[in-house]
Amino acid sequence: MDSEKPTQLFVYSSLRKGFHQGAYQYITQHFTPLGNAKVKGVLRDLGNQPVANPSNEEIFIKGELYALHNPGDFSWVFGQLDEYEGLITEAGEHPLYRREIVTVQKEDGSKTDAWIYWYNKDASNFPMIPSGDVIEYIQSKK
Repeated sequence: MDSEKPTQLFVYSSLRKGFHQGAYQYITQHFTPLGNAKVKGVLRDLGNQPVANPSNEEIFIKGELYALHNPGDFSWVFGQLDEYEGLITEAGEHPLYRREIVTVQKEDGSKTDAWIYWYNKDASNFPMIPSGDVIEYIQSKK
């Protein structure tokens, strides 16, 4: 593992604690929660799921920041997450998401680098989720 790479993860959708899915259980086994945070980006509603794309504008996506328990497990743990997020594909398939390093703003205003999974297609023709919060948005649709 490259020691310059962050071992933190920013999550904004199904990996958040509000979802209580198997994927969140995986997160809690390998990561320590560091608190709520936000990143520059736009959430959009594809109809069946919210997705995120990066933005240079002052638009933010709300989520949670986590730190990997054991940095030596980076390749294995993030490999499992890559598979969950659809980065590992069959020949000729286009990955659904991509993992990138992003600047994360923590609740106290400090900033850090973390990994995020961005939607790997242009979603600009889909409705924007103004709150930037997937959980809040899903609850408002119920």
